[in-house]
Amino acid sequence: MYSKDGEQYFIVDAHIALWDGSARNLKNVHGKQFIDCFYDYHKNLSPAEVVWPYDEYTYYGGDRLMKDLFTDGYVDHAIFQPARLADFYHNGFGQTEEAWALTQAHPDKLTYNHYFDPRDEQAGLDQLRLDAERFGLKGVKLYTADWHGDSRGYKLSDPWTYRYMEACRELGITNIHVHKGPTIRPLDRDAFDVADIDAVATDFTDLNFVVEHCGLPRLEDFCWIATQEPNVHAGLAVAMPFIHTRPRYFAQIIGELLYWVGEDKIQFSSDYALWTPKWLIEKFVDFQIPEDMTEYPQLTTDVKKKVLGLNAAAMYGIEVPPELAIKIPAEPEAEVAVGASA
Repeated sequence: MYSKDGEQYFIVDAHIALWDGSARNLKNVHGKQFIDCFYDYHKNLSPAEVVWPYDEYTYYGGDRLMKDLFTDGYVDHAIFQPARLADFYHNGFGQTEEAWALTQAHPDKLTYNHYFDPRDEQAGLDQLRLDAERFGLKGVKLYTADWHGDSRGYKLSDPWTYRYMEACRELGITNIHVHKGPTIRPLDRDAFDVADIDAVATDFTDLNFVVEHCGLPRLEDFCWIATQEPNVHAGLAVAMPFIHTRPRYFAQIIGELLYWVGEDKIQFSSDYALWTPKWLIEKFVDFQIPEDMTEYPQLTTDVKKKVLGLNAAAMYGIEVPPELAIKIPAEPEAEVAVGASA
């Protein structure tokens, strides 16, 4: 929980990872390129005082994660969104077993989402069923630009992807998080294009599609899709650190999302360990859209509470203490709490 000026904020960090990009896990030069690109994002978009040494950044472990998020970072609950990248790393990039063990040890603080790749076809579909039962999955993270043998990406509109979506519907995996943002070396930029969100969101209206990184640098394309599709949501991973390096650009991003997508469909995330949540939360609570950017809605305290945690909590059924919910007078004799679990 974060408190400022008499207001209390329930924090859900909706996109975190526990990765291993260390030298021992590198399968080839592409794994080195990938973690180096991550580190460049971290180093160039963070305040100098929170930049990590490179060796700590490539692998940091569960103890540091718990400290950075929950001891120092104000986070009440966080959701793992792992990437496999099996062609680049011997043991994959996202550390499934370590992340799952942390989730089991701290179920009140952590939710584990897993991944699938439709190019695994029937074997992957069978594995998804096993994973859903083992992990109790409510969500998955998809990386459409991941390499898979000779393939350098897939689309959500591919026939095999649709079979996996049908399985998600059957298995109760209702939250589909999709990386649709900046490219990461050596992945291909166009494999992260947002266009395929349109068809799959239309055809699977009972699933939530959280577009991580809100489509950057294709923000306009994403907004036009998300304003038509009520089950498309915006994840702020990667967008958040621009609050420090380019605050007017961040104002444009959050302003466009509020205008087109709406305050109920935007989710905060630090993208840990690309960035740590503490400074992002502090800056966001203090942030206001500049007065001259009059075309955008106001970034009110209640909007900030929704973005920082209440929206993701509602999607995942995370219990919010009643005193941290938004109270809206419904009738003279009653109040309705927004964000509190029943």
